[in-house]
Amino acid sequence: MNLKSKHIVIVGGGYVGMYTALRLQRTLRRELKAGTVRITIMDPQSYMTYQPFLPETAAGNISPRHVVIPLRRVLPRVRVLNGRVSKIHHGERSLTFEPVAGEPIEISYDILVMAAGSISRTLPIPGLRDAAIGFKTIAESIALRNRVLGLLDRAESSTDPAVRSRALTFVVVGGGFAGIELLGELEDMAVDAVQYYSTIRREDMRWVLIEASDRILPEVGPEMGEWTAEELRGRGIELKMKTLLNSCEGGLVKTSDGDEFESATIVWTAGVKPSRIVNSGDLPLDERGRLMTTTRLTITGTKDAFAAGDVAGVPDLTKPGEYCAPNAQHAVRQAKVLGDNITASLRGRPLRDYRHRYAGSVAGLGLYQGVANVYGVKLRGFPAWFMHRTYHLSRVPTTNRKVRVLVDWTLSLFFKRETVSLGEIENPREEFRAAATPDKR
Repeated sequence: MNLKSKHIVIVGGGYVGMYTALRLQRTLRRELKAGTVRITIMDPQSYMTYQPFLPETAAGNISPRHVVIPLRRVLPRVRVLNGRVSKIHHGERSLTFEPVAGEPIEISYDILVMAAGSISRTLPIPGLRDAAIGFKTIAESIALRNRVLGLLDRAESSTDPAVRSRALTFVVVGGGFAGIELLGELEDMAVDAVQYYSTIRREDMRWVLIEASDRILPEVGPEMGEWTAEELRGRGIELKMKTLLNSCEGGLVKTSDGDEFESATIVWTAGVKPSRIVNSGDLPLDERGRLMTTTRLTITGTKDAFAAGDVAGVPDLTKPGEYCAPNAQHAVRQAKVLGDNITASLRGRPLRDYRHRYAGSVAGLGLYQGVANVYGVKLRGFPAWFMHRTYHLSRVPTTNRKVRVLVDWTLSLFFKRETVSLGEIENPREEFRAAATPDKR
Protein backbone atom coordinates (compact mmCIF):
# COMPACT_ATOMS: atom_id res chain seq x y z
CA MET A 1 0.00 0.00 0.00
CA ASN A 2 1.22 3.48 -0.82
CA LEU A 3 -0.39 6.16 1.30
CA LYS A 4 0.65 9.75 0.79
CA SER A 5 0.49 11.18 4.32
CA LYS A 6 -3.26 10.97 4.72
CA HIS A 7 -4.67 13.23 7.45
CA ILE A 8 -7.71 11.94 9.35
CA VAL A 9 -9.54 14.56 11.41
CA ILE A 10 -12.03 13.47 14.07
CA VAL A 11 -14.38 16.20 15.28
CA GLY A 12 -15.37 15.25 18.82
CA GLY A 13 -13.63 13.28 21.56
CA GLY A 14 -16.61 11.50 23.11
CA TYR A 15 -17.66 7.88 22.69
CA VAL A 16 -17.43 7.76 18.90
CA GLY A 17 -14.38 10.00 18.61
CA MET A 18 -12.26 8.23 21.21
CA TYR A 19 -13.27 4.68 20.28
CA THR A 20 -12.78 5.37 16.56
CA ALA A 21 -9.29 6.71 17.26
CA LEU A 22 -8.52 3.69 19.44
CA ARG A 23 -9.57 1.40 16.61
CA LEU A 24 -7.49 3.30 14.07
CA GLN A 25 -4.44 3.14 16.36
CA ARG A 26 -4.64 -0.63 16.10
CA THR A 27 -5.61 -1.09 12.45
CA LEU A 28 -3.22 1.58 11.13
CA ARG A 29 -0.36 0.90 13.52
CA ARG A 30 2.28 0.56 10.80
CA GLU A 31 1.11 3.60 8.87
CA LEU A 32 1.04 5.78 11.98
CA LYS A 33 4.54 4.66 12.93
CA ALA A 34 5.81 5.36 9.40
CA GLY A 35 4.11 8.76 9.27
CA THR A 36 2.03 7.98 6.19
CA VAL A 37 -1.15 8.53 8.20
CA ARG A 38 -1.85 11.24 10.77
CA ILE A 39 -4.86 11.37 13.12
CA THR A 40 -6.11 14.50 14.89
CA ILE A 41 -8.97 14.75 17.40
CA MET A 42 -10.56 18.13 18.04
CA ASP A 43 -12.66 18.67 21.17
CA PRO A 44 -13.08 21.44 23.77
CA GLN A 45 -12.09 18.96 26.49
CA SER A 46 -8.99 16.81 26.80
CA TYR A 47 -10.97 13.84 28.08
CA MET A 48 -13.88 11.56 27.27
CA THR A 49 -16.68 11.36 29.86
CA TYR A 50 -18.34 8.02 30.56
CA GLN A 51 -21.81 9.55 30.87
CA PRO A 52 -23.69 6.55 32.34
CA PHE A 53 -21.73 7.13 35.54
CA LEU A 54 -22.68 10.81 35.88
CA PRO A 55 -25.68 10.09 38.19
CA GLU A 56 -23.44 8.11 40.56
CA THR A 57 -20.87 10.88 40.40
CA ALA A 58 -23.54 13.39 41.36
CA ALA A 59 -24.50 11.17 44.31
CA GLY A 60 -20.90 10.82 45.48
CA ASN A 61 -20.62 7.07 44.80
CA ILE A 62 -17.80 7.58 42.29
CA SER A 63 -15.05 10.19 42.22
CA PRO A 64 -15.50 12.60 39.28
CA ARG A 65 -11.95 12.00 38.02
CA HIS A 66 -12.67 8.28 37.73
CA VAL A 67 -15.39 8.70 35.07
CA VAL A 68 -13.26 10.69 32.65
CA ILE A 69 -10.62 9.17 30.36
CA PRO A 70 -7.67 11.42 29.36
CA LEU A 71 -7.44 11.35 25.58
CA ARG A 72 -3.71 11.97 25.35
CA ARG A 73 -2.97 9.04 27.65
CA VAL A 74 -5.06 6.46 25.77
CA LEU A 75 -4.27 7.85 22.31
CA PRO A 76 -0.48 8.29 22.25
CA ARG A 77 -0.33 8.23 18.42
CA VAL A 78 -3.12 10.78 18.00
CA ARG A 79 -2.76 14.55 18.17
CA VAL A 80 -5.38 16.13 20.45
CA LEU A 81 -6.34 19.77 19.85
CA ASN A 82 -8.55 21.48 22.43
CA GLY A 83 -11.01 23.98 21.03
CA ARG A 84 -14.06 24.15 18.77
CA VAL A 85 -14.62 23.60 15.09
CA SER A 86 -16.64 26.58 13.88
CA LYS A 87 -16.83 25.90 10.13
CA ILE A 88 -16.44 22.92 7.83
CA HIS A 89 -15.58 23.29 4.14
CA HIS A 90 -15.67 19.66 3.07
CA GLY A 91 -15.64 20.55 -0.61
CA GLU A 92 -12.21 22.04 0.03
CA ARG A 93 -11.23 19.40 2.62
CA SER A 94 -10.62 22.00 5.31
CA LEU A 95 -12.17 23.33 8.50
CA THR A 96 -11.88 26.32 10.81
CA PHE A 97 -10.60 25.46 14.26
CA GLU A 98 -10.89 27.86 17.21
CA PRO A 99 -8.38 26.92 19.93
CA VAL A 100 -9.04 27.61 23.60
CA ALA A 101 -6.78 30.65 23.27
CA GLY A 102 -5.55 32.45 20.18
CA GLU A 103 -6.84 33.13 16.70
CA PRO A 104 -8.85 30.65 14.59
CA ILE A 105 -6.80 28.56 12.18
CA GLU A 106 -7.58 26.67 8.98
CA ILE A 107 -6.72 22.98 9.03
CA SER A 108 -6.76 20.75 5.97
CA TYR A 109 -7.61 17.06 6.00
CA ASP A 110 -8.14 14.08 3.72
CA ILE A 111 -10.77 12.20 5.71
CA LEU A 112 -13.34 13.75 8.03
CA VAL A 113 -15.07 11.96 10.92
CA MET A 114 -18.01 13.76 12.50
CA ALA A 115 -18.38 12.59 16.09
CA ALA A 116 -19.32 15.80 17.91
CA GLY A 117 -22.13 14.19 19.93
CA SER A 118 -25.17 16.04 21.21
CA ILE A 119 -26.26 18.95 23.37
CA SER A 120 -29.38 19.50 25.48
CA ARG A 121 -32.54 20.05 23.48
CA THR A 122 -34.30 22.98 25.11
CA LEU A 123 -37.58 24.81 24.54
CA PRO A 124 -38.41 28.54 24.69
CA ILE A 125 -39.64 28.35 28.26
CA PRO A 126 -39.47 31.63 30.24
CA GLY A 127 -36.66 31.48 32.78
CA LEU A 128 -35.22 28.16 31.62
CA ARG A 129 -31.92 29.61 30.40
CA ASP A 130 -31.19 31.41 33.68
CA ALA A 131 -32.80 29.19 36.32
CA ALA A 132 -32.09 25.64 35.11
CA ILE A 133 -29.05 23.44 34.62
CA GLY A 134 -28.48 20.57 32.21
CA PHE A 135 -27.05 17.15 32.93
CA LYS A 136 -24.62 16.04 30.22
CA THR A 137 -21.17 16.99 31.54
CA ILE A 138 -18.97 16.17 34.49
CA ALA A 139 -19.06 19.84 35.50
CA GLU A 140 -22.86 19.77 35.69
CA SER A 141 -22.71 16.56 37.74
CA ILE A 142 -20.30 18.07 40.26
CA ALA A 143 -22.28 21.32 40.40
CA LEU A 144 -25.54 19.47 41.11
CA ARG A 145 -24.01 17.48 43.95
CA ASN A 146 -22.59 20.62 45.54
CA ARG A 147 -25.85 22.47 44.99
CA VAL A 148 -28.08 19.89 46.64
CA LEU A 149 -25.81 19.55 49.67
CA GLY A 150 -25.27 23.32 49.84
CA LEU A 151 -29.04 23.88 49.86
CA LEU A 152 -29.39 21.50 52.79
CA ASP A 153 -26.86 23.70 54.60
CA ARG A 154 -28.87 26.78 53.64
CA ALA A 155 -32.12 25.31 54.92
CA GLU A 156 -30.52 24.18 58.19
CA SER A 157 -29.16 27.68 58.78
CA SER A 158 -32.45 29.53 58.23
CA THR A 159 -35.69 29.83 60.15
CA ASP A 160 -37.54 31.51 57.27
CA PRO A 161 -40.14 29.01 55.97
CA ALA A 162 -39.97 30.46 52.43
CA VAL A 163 -36.17 30.14 52.30
CA ARG A 164 -36.31 26.58 53.62
CA SER A 165 -39.08 25.50 51.25
CA ARG A 166 -37.31 26.89 48.19
CA ALA A 167 -34.00 25.30 49.20
CA LEU A 168 -35.56 21.89 49.87
CA THR A 169 -37.57 21.67 46.63
CA PHE A 170 -35.79 19.86 43.79
CA VAL A 171 -37.19 19.59 40.26
CA VAL A 172 -36.12 17.34 37.39
CA VAL A 173 -37.68 17.84 33.95
CA GLY A 174 -37.63 14.76 31.70
CA GLY A 175 -38.44 11.14 32.49
CA GLY A 176 -35.85 9.40 30.32
CA PHE A 177 -32.73 7.62 31.55
CA ALA A 178 -30.80 10.74 32.49
CA GLY A 179 -33.66 12.28 34.47
CA ILE A 180 -34.78 9.16 36.31
CA GLU A 181 -31.29 7.98 37.24
CA LEU A 182 -30.29 11.46 38.41
CA LEU A 183 -33.49 11.84 40.42
CA GLY A 184 -33.07 8.44 42.06
CA GLU A 185 -29.41 8.95 42.93
CA LEU A 186 -29.70 12.53 44.21
CA GLU A 187 -32.75 11.77 46.35
CA ASP A 188 -30.99 8.73 47.80
CA MET A 189 -27.93 10.84 48.62
CA ALA A 190 -30.02 13.61 50.19
CA VAL A 191 -31.88 11.13 52.40
CA ASP A 192 -28.52 9.86 53.65
CA ALA A 193 -27.35 13.41 54.27
CA VAL A 194 -30.31 14.76 56.28
CA GLN A 195 -29.56 12.43 59.19
CA TYR A 196 -26.75 14.85 60.06
CA TYR A 197 -29.06 17.89 60.16
CA SER A 198 -31.00 18.65 63.34
CA THR A 199 -33.89 20.60 61.75
CA ILE A 200 -34.37 18.79 58.42
CA ARG A 201 -36.34 15.59 58.01
CA ARG A 202 -36.83 13.49 54.94
CA GLU A 203 -40.44 14.68 54.76
CA ASP A 204 -39.28 18.32 54.55
CA MET A 205 -37.74 17.72 51.13
CA ARG A 206 -39.86 17.87 47.99
CA TRP A 207 -38.66 15.99 44.89
CA VAL A 208 -40.63 16.57 41.70
CA LEU A 209 -40.38 14.99 38.26
CA ILE A 210 -42.08 16.77 35.34
CA GLU A 211 -42.69 14.55 32.31
CA ALA A 212 -44.66 15.50 29.20
CA SER A 213 -45.69 11.94 28.26
CA ASP A 214 -47.73 9.40 30.19
CA ARG A 215 -44.82 7.15 31.20
CA ILE A 216 -41.18 7.17 32.25
CA LEU A 217 -38.20 5.10 31.08
CA PRO A 218 -39.79 4.00 27.78
CA GLU A 219 -36.56 2.12 26.97
CA VAL A 220 -37.29 -0.57 29.59
CA GLY A 221 -40.87 -1.14 28.45
CA PRO A 222 -44.29 -0.25 29.96
CA GLU A 223 -44.21 -2.85 32.76
CA MET A 224 -40.79 -1.90 34.11
CA GLY A 225 -41.53 1.79 33.61
CA GLU A 226 -44.66 1.49 35.73
CA TRP A 227 -42.77 -0.41 38.42
CA THR A 228 -40.16 2.35 38.48
CA ALA A 229 -42.91 4.98 38.83
CA GLU A 230 -44.40 3.14 41.81
CA GLU A 231 -40.96 2.71 43.36
CA LEU A 232 -40.26 6.44 43.13
CA ARG A 233 -43.70 7.36 44.45
CA GLY A 234 -43.11 5.02 47.37
CA ARG A 235 -40.05 7.09 48.22
CA GLY A 236 -42.18 10.24 48.33
CA ILE A 237 -41.15 11.57 44.91
CA GLU A 238 -43.89 13.41 42.98
CA LEU A 239 -44.34 12.34 39.37
CA LYS A 240 -46.19 14.93 37.31
CA MET A 241 -47.08 12.92 34.21
CA LYS A 242 -48.54 14.46 31.05
CA THR A 243 -47.38 17.78 32.45
CA LEU A 244 -45.36 20.60 30.90
CA LEU A 245 -43.04 23.13 32.48
CA ASN A 246 -44.64 26.44 31.51
CA SER A 247 -42.08 28.76 33.13
CA CYS A 248 -39.45 28.93 35.86
CA GLU A 249 -38.49 32.60 35.99
CA GLY A 250 -36.47 33.37 39.10
CA GLY A 251 -37.01 29.79 40.27
CA LEU A 252 -40.81 30.15 40.36
CA VAL A 253 -41.97 26.92 38.75
CA LYS A 254 -45.29 26.95 36.92
CA THR A 255 -46.59 23.74 35.38
CA SER A 256 -49.41 22.99 32.95
CA ASP A 257 -51.45 21.26 35.67
CA GLY A 258 -51.81 24.59 37.47
CA ASP A 259 -49.22 23.98 40.18
CA GLU A 260 -46.91 26.82 41.22
CA PHE A 261 -44.00 26.67 43.65
CA GLU A 262 -40.48 27.97 44.30
CA SER A 263 -37.40 25.84 43.69
CA ALA A 264 -33.68 26.58 43.84
CA THR A 265 -32.81 23.46 41.81
CA ILE A 266 -34.27 22.85 38.35
CA VAL A 267 -32.57 20.23 36.17
CA TRP A 268 -33.41 19.91 32.47
CA THR A 269 -32.97 16.41 31.00
CA ALA A 270 -35.77 16.50 28.40
CA GLY A 271 -33.90 15.21 25.38
CA VAL A 272 -30.87 15.97 23.25
CA LYS A 273 -30.14 17.26 19.76
CA PRO A 274 -27.08 17.07 17.50
CA SER A 275 -24.17 19.40 18.20
CA ARG A 276 -24.41 22.80 16.53
CA ILE A 277 -21.38 22.02 14.38
CA VAL A 278 -23.58 20.04 11.98
CA ASN A 279 -25.18 23.32 10.89
CA SER A 280 -21.90 25.09 10.12
CA GLY A 281 -20.76 23.30 7.02
CA ASP A 282 -21.65 21.91 3.63
CA LEU A 283 -22.68 18.43 4.80
CA PRO A 284 -26.24 17.14 4.18
CA LEU A 285 -28.74 17.04 7.07
CA ASP A 286 -31.95 15.04 7.53
CA GLU A 287 -35.31 16.28 8.79
CA ARG A 288 -34.18 15.95 12.43
CA GLY A 289 -31.05 18.02 11.96
CA ARG A 290 -28.69 15.02 11.95
CA LEU A 291 -26.07 14.29 9.35
CA MET A 292 -27.51 12.07 6.63
CA THR A 293 -25.57 8.84 7.09
CA THR A 294 -25.53 5.51 5.27
CA THR A 295 -25.46 2.06 6.86
CA ARG A 296 -21.71 2.06 6.19
CA LEU A 297 -21.37 5.19 8.33
CA THR A 298 -20.39 7.39 5.40
CA ILE A 299 -22.12 10.75 5.02
CA THR A 300 -24.65 10.49 2.22
CA GLY A 301 -23.58 11.91 -1.12
CA THR A 302 -20.07 12.81 -0.01
CA LYS A 303 -16.64 11.28 -0.33
CA ASP A 304 -14.12 10.83 2.47
CA ALA A 305 -16.62 11.86 5.15
CA PHE A 306 -17.91 9.60 7.94
CA ALA A 307 -20.27 10.08 10.88
CA ALA A 308 -21.66 8.11 13.83
CA GLY A 309 -23.25 8.61 17.23
CA ASP A 310 -25.68 11.35 18.19
CA VAL A 311 -24.89 13.62 15.22
CA ALA A 312 -25.67 10.90 12.67
CA GLY A 313 -28.94 9.54 11.35
CA VAL A 314 -27.81 5.92 10.93
CA PRO A 315 -30.46 3.56 9.48
CA ASP A 316 -31.15 0.61 11.77
CA LEU A 317 -30.85 -2.54 9.66
CA THR A 318 -32.51 -4.59 12.42
CA LYS A 319 -35.62 -2.37 12.24
CA PRO A 320 -36.22 -1.31 8.62
CA GLY A 321 -37.44 2.26 8.35
CA GLU A 322 -36.07 3.30 11.75
CA TYR A 323 -32.80 4.86 12.91
CA CYS A 324 -30.33 3.79 15.56
CA ALA A 325 -31.07 5.33 18.94
CA PRO A 326 -28.66 8.03 20.20
CA ASN A 327 -27.16 6.02 23.05
CA ALA A 328 -23.79 4.71 24.21
CA GLN A 329 -24.60 1.14 23.22
CA HIS A 330 -24.81 2.06 19.54
CA ALA A 331 -22.06 4.68 19.67
CA VAL A 332 -19.36 2.29 20.92
CA ARG A 333 -20.25 -0.38 18.38
CA GLN A 334 -20.54 2.11 15.54
CA ALA A 335 -17.07 3.41 16.35
CA LYS A 336 -15.59 -0.04 15.81
CA VAL A 337 -17.21 -0.39 12.39
CA LEU A 338 -16.32 3.22 11.57
CA GLY A 339 -12.65 2.67 12.34
CA ASP A 340 -12.57 -0.49 10.24
CA ASN A 341 -14.34 1.23 7.34
CA ILE A 342 -11.88 4.12 7.33
CA THR A 343 -9.03 1.63 7.21
CA ALA A 344 -10.78 -0.29 4.42
CA SER A 345 -11.32 2.96 2.50
CA LEU A 346 -7.62 3.83 2.71
CA ARG A 347 -6.67 0.36 1.52
CA GLY A 348 -9.20 0.18 -1.29
CA ARG A 349 -11.27 -2.56 0.32
CA PRO A 350 -15.09 -2.88 0.57
CA LEU A 351 -16.83 -1.16 3.48
CA ARG A 352 -19.23 -3.10 5.70
CA ASP A 353 -22.64 -2.18 7.06
CA TYR A 354 -23.32 -1.37 10.68
CA ARG A 355 -25.80 -3.80 12.21
CA HIS A 356 -26.56 -4.25 15.90
CA ARG A 357 -29.74 -5.43 17.57
CA TYR A 358 -30.46 -3.33 20.65
CA ALA A 359 -29.73 -5.49 23.69
CA GLY A 360 -31.92 -3.64 26.17
CA SER A 361 -31.43 -1.17 29.00
CA VAL A 362 -30.40 -0.99 32.65
CA ALA A 363 -30.90 1.91 35.06
CA GLY A 364 -29.85 2.63 38.63
CA LEU A 365 -32.29 4.29 41.04
CA GLY A 366 -29.98 4.79 44.01
CA LEU A 367 -28.04 2.37 46.18
CA TYR A 368 -29.30 -1.22 45.77
CA GLN A 369 -32.23 -0.19 43.57
CA GLY A 370 -32.50 -0.52 39.80
CA VAL A 371 -34.55 -1.64 36.83
CA ALA A 372 -33.51 -3.61 33.75
CA ASN A 373 -34.90 -5.11 30.57
CA VAL A 374 -32.16 -6.99 28.73
CA TYR A 375 -33.01 -9.30 25.82
CA GLY A 376 -36.53 -9.52 27.21
CA VAL A 377 -35.39 -10.48 30.72
CA LYS A 378 -36.95 -8.05 33.21
CA LEU A 379 -35.30 -7.38 36.55
CA ARG A 380 -35.93 -4.90 39.32
CA GLY A 381 -34.55 -3.99 42.72
CA PHE A 382 -31.16 -5.36 43.79
CA PRO A 383 -30.63 -7.78 40.84
CA ALA A 384 -31.20 -4.96 38.35
CA TRP A 385 -28.94 -2.62 40.33
CA PHE A 386 -26.20 -5.27 40.36
CA MET A 387 -26.59 -5.84 36.60
CA HIS A 388 -26.47 -2.07 36.03
CA ARG A 389 -23.15 -1.76 37.84
CA THR A 390 -21.66 -4.91 36.35
CA TYR A 391 -22.54 -3.94 32.80
CA HIS A 392 -21.19 -0.41 33.02
CA LEU A 393 -18.05 -1.51 34.85
CA SER A 394 -17.33 -3.78 31.87
CA ARG A 395 -17.99 -0.92 29.43
CA VAL A 396 -16.01 1.93 31.01
CA PRO A 397 -12.75 2.32 29.02
CA THR A 398 -9.30 1.32 30.31
CA THR A 399 -8.31 -1.02 33.12
CA ASN A 400 -7.16 2.01 35.11
CA ARG A 401 -10.68 3.45 35.29
CA LYS A 402 -12.29 0.04 35.90
CA VAL A 403 -10.10 -0.51 38.96
CA ARG A 404 -10.65 3.01 40.32
CA VAL A 405 -14.44 2.75 39.98
CA LEU A 406 -14.42 -0.68 41.62
CA VAL A 407 -12.36 0.68 44.51
CA ASP A 408 -14.84 3.55 44.96
CA TRP A 409 -17.72 1.10 45.13
CA THR A 410 -15.87 -1.25 47.49
CA LEU A 411 -15.02 1.54 49.92
CA SER A 412 -18.67 2.64 49.95
CA LEU A 413 -19.59 -0.77 51.36
CA PHE A 414 -17.55 -0.07 54.50
CA PHE A 415 -17.69 3.72 54.84
CA LYS A 416 -20.50 6.22 54.51
CA ARG A 417 -20.34 8.49 51.49
CA GLU A 418 -19.20 12.06 51.87
CA THR A 419 -22.02 14.59 52.23
CA VAL A 420 -20.06 17.83 52.17
CA SER A 421 -20.76 20.61 49.68
CA LEU A 422 -17.70 22.11 47.99
CA GLY A 423 -19.66 24.72 46.08
CA GLU A 424 -16.91 27.30 46.57
CA ILE A 425 -14.81 25.51 43.94
CA GLU A 426 -17.08 27.11 41.32
CA ASN A 427 -15.81 30.54 42.42
CA PRO A 428 -12.36 29.84 43.87
CA ARG A 429 -11.15 33.45 43.77
CA GLU A 430 -13.98 34.97 45.82
CA GLU A 431 -12.22 34.58 49.17
CA PHE A 432 -8.96 36.01 47.81
CA ARG A 433 -10.78 38.85 46.06
CA ALA A 434 -12.50 39.77 49.32
CA ALA A 435 -9.19 39.70 51.19
CA ALA A 436 -7.55 41.91 48.54
CA THR A 437 -10.32 44.51 48.67
CA PRO A 438 -9.26 47.63 50.63
CA ASP A 439 -10.97 47.96 53.99
CA LYS A 440 -13.21 51.07 53.83
CA ARG A 441 -13.59 51.38 57.57
